Amino acid sequence: MRSSAELSTATWRKSSYSNNAAGDCIEIADNIPGLIPVRDSKNPGGPAIFVSGAAWAAFVGMVKDGPSLGG
Repeated sequence: MRSSAELSTATWRKSSYSNNAAGDCIEIADNIPGLIPVRDSKNPGGPAIFVSGAAWAAFVGMVKDGPSLGG
């Protein structure tokens, strides 16, 4: 398990597709070696989850490709 102390050096960012009207955004920090912390932008002091770089890349790839109905 990763510690919240590691997040003290995190540089958080939201997607450039994000806007202030929707309110449903996540933020990631990509300056933590080996892992990508993810948090709810509406609750920056709340919990974060950590995913591997490979898992994050797969997630971003699926989002960019859109839904796959054929499996």
